[in-house]
Amino acid sequence: MNNSFPAVTHIYQNHHLDSTRWNRFQPRADDIVISTSYKSGTTWTQGILRQLIFLNQETKPTIDDVSPWLDRNRRPLEEVIAEIEAQTHRRFIKTHLPLDGLPFFPQVKYIVVARDARDVAMSLWNHYSNYTDAIYESLNNAPNRVGPPFPRAPEDFHEFFRDWMTRSWFEWESEGYPYWGNLHHTATWWAYRDLENMLFVHFADLLANLPSEIQRIAKFLDLAVSDDDVQRIAQKVTLAEMRAEAKQDDAGWAESFKGGAATFFFQGINGRWQGILSDEELALYKDAMARVLTREAGRWLERE
Repeated sequence: MNNSFPAVTHIYQNHHLDSTRWNRFQPRADDIVISTSYKSGTTWTQGILRQLIFLNQETKPTIDDVSPWLDRNRRPLEEVIAEIEAQTHRRFIKTHLPLDGLPFFPQVKYIVVARDARDVAMSLWNHYSNYTDAIYESLNNAPNRVGPPFPRAPEDFHEFFRDWMTRSWFEWESEGYPYWGNLHHTATWWAYRDLENMLFVHFADLLANLPSEIQRIAKFLDLAVSDDDVQRIAQKVTLAEMRAEAKQDDAGWAESFKGGAATFFFQGINGRWQGILSDEELALYKDAMARVLTREAGRWLERE
């Protein structure tokens, strides 16, 4: 058990991220921060919180309107901060930062969502390999980009996987290329999992028993919901429902992904790596797990 509070020890700045943007954030006592590395249930969890926070509101605002990604480097910081500060509802902000790059606020509640890295790889490949020219241009021509440009996806999934398991973008990480560390993200948060204002959620549990996880999240946030409320929320945040809603503004998704919202909200299942990853690739995965995570964290990620 770690009784100390986390501290920022690294600055994350690249084609997607700028962790220094959080220096402008002024927390409120009931704020919520949702953190994942990527492709682990970020938007799903945002959707759950949107339903919980706007429970009795018939027409709910979109996730993009109420849950900004603060460390994303492509929107002007002043614009994002003004948007956050103008919010009068309970705020829930998205981050993809590891905890060693994120200021920690004891009054804020943190929901950390993680997923078996082999499943993350399959989902991330679908994401990365379907980027449009427009998204590469947006990433690499961002006025505040630090470091080299974001590389195009390789033609072959196996090349991507080998790089992702053995290379890193930041010198203090050892996997995650060309994004940032996926296992490292879990490791930084796992070290502080016993803090009362931190809740760990596993993607596999969302798949297996969504109503139970919704209830657990609501309890953590001190939100009273009935069993009927939970069932209604569970229906509203299925993959099919969220994909259908996103398709109503598919032009925005199509700017970033070939196939638009249908590509972003893809299969949402686990286990697709079986029969695809070779024994050699699975060995690379095991090596990365052993060097980055404690055995306990690794068992939790794999749901052993």
